[in-house]
Amino acid sequence: MKNLFEPELAPDALRAISSIGLAHMGDAVYELLVRTHLITSGRARGRDLHRETIRLVRAEAQARAAEQIVPLLTDEELAVYRRGRNAHVHTVPAHATRAQYAAATALEALFGFLYLSGRKERAFELFAITIEGEEDHAD
Repeated sequence: MKNLFEPELAPDALRAISSIGLAHMGDAVYELLVRTHLITSGRARGRDLHRETIRLVRAEAQARAAEQIVPLLTDEELAVYRRGRNAHVHTVPAHATRAQYAAATALEALFGFLYLSGRKERAFELFAITIEGEEDHAD
């Protein structure tokens, strides 16, 4: 069996994954980064961990994160982002606008793409920028 902790898909295999599939993977990757950040920074403890995690992974926060990093994306990353933004989603959470949800889906697709292509350092670089910006929006 392949090492699923270290996936690295060929370009053709990556292109074959739908934008929703990339976003599904990226949702987990982004949340793992958020949880790791919270645990290792000591910023949240106990039941606050869940509350703070939710605050940082909600569509509104992810849309703000996307705004921060879009100008920094390579052409390839921007193409993946746009693909994710244009994904046909059928439901939008009540607390988010359609535009926020589209940006959040795009961000997740990008993180899924980076993870599956073995570009974890780039994913972390972009995440670090988003989490720094999110400090300004802490409740």
